[in-house]
Amino acid sequence: MTREERNWFETDYPKIVKEPPRKLDGSQRGNEHCSYILEALETGRTYRGHFNVMNEGCITNLPAESVVEVPCYVDRTGIQVPRVGDLPLGCAAVCSQSIWVQKLAVEAAVNGDVTLLKQAALMDPLTGAVLNPPEVWQMIDEMLVAQEQWLPQYKEAIAQAKENLAQGNLIPTRDDYRGAARLPEKTPEEVAAERKARKITA
Repeated sequence: MTREERNWFETDYPKIVKEPPRKLDGSQRGNEHCSYILEALETGRTYRGHFNVMNEGCITNLPAESVVEVPCYVDRTGIQVPRVGDLPLGCAAVCSQSIWVQKLAVEAAVNGDVTLLKQAALMDPLTGAVLNPPEVWQMIDEMLVAQEQWLPQYKEAIAQAKENLAQGNLIPTRDDYRGAARLPEKTPEEVAAERKARKITA
């Protein structure tokens, strides 16, 4: 949920709870994914949906141990995962980069390896697009210190981070860059109007 949607919900939720409850009589079926899966398993009527599964050769140019979302089929015998084959190279490159960032982050967390943690942050496309390596190192130091109580595996790295930050020669935050905050935030009224318009045109 975006911040704008959250703000709208905080404004409108009190109104929603005052409305009379909806009566569900079974005459209209919802879009809940699970009900179609159960129907297919019980009746054998084939259902096609998108599932998150271990890759294991489904997408042939991504690592086998990654999790991918692919179209699958469900019937009385279970979920059938097709062999998709290769993604277009551009798509595979984007996915592979995200997968390797995640692998680095997991290895860093399991082993308390601050070098891998910094490499994961630097490899992340969004982080790397706005921060240079020294800025990434300082950001990681600041984050480790801020989250110290939940990161016992980084005990030594946190001690070093505190020393680094105590030296005082920190890279200042750029005043000319605001990230996503540069986008104007919609008011709850604007969000409500957009939601209403979508329902009318749907």
